[in-house]
Amino acid sequence: MRQQYMVAQVAQIYPVRPLDEQSSDHKPGFTSNITKTSNVESVLPNSPQNRPLVILGLQLSKLSVKKTGYFSDKTEVQKSSTVLGYAAHAVSLIASYLNVPLRYPLRFGGSRSYVLDPAPSVEPSSITSVGTSVPPSTSMRTTEFPLFLDSQETTRSSYAIFLLNKDIEQLLNYIGAESLGPRHVLANLKQLTTIIQSQGYISDG
Repeated sequence: MRQQYMVAQVAQIYPVRPLDEQSSDHKPGFTSNITKTSNVESVLPNSPQNRPLVILGLQLSKLSVKKTGYFSDKTEVQKSSTVLGYAAHAVSLIASYLNVPLRYPLRFGGSRSYVLDPAPSVEPSSITSVGTSVPPSTSMRTTEFPLFLDSQETTRSSYAIFLLNKDIEQLLNYIGAESLGPRHVLANLKQLTTIIQSQGYISDG
């Protein structure tokens, strides 16, 4: 019950709702300047409603880069960075309440948050000569990937979003649920909080 209560608090702090759904805790017109587009995240990939999701009134958009090398909309870049910061904080809190160590730890910094990938690397000095049967030793080298766009190169930030979604998938699997897909961060986060708050969720916490 305590886990459900704490996760419910997270869901209130970082509410994930359909764009066109009004609530009493949002001021009228707060999202009126955000338009529906075909490149924003929806509740379900193949949902007939196809309703875009927002977290605190902001959408997570797929940002495009112009041929000149500049982002098409710097405002959307900042909005997406803010959304990812919200999601990262929510995931970190939920993981701590469920006592689940995230496979890819998060370093929260608001709209400048990072995902840590502790990928193993082979030590060059440990490579053995030909003919020996001793395997080379490996060490863990943590690499940070930004959950924001700070340059024209989007590969690292795209990978960071992928890892964040893998963390949400890990939490979903922990409670016996499946991910909605690798490109649906907000939809997966909404599903996670909804299931934990449901009456059918059994927790020992």
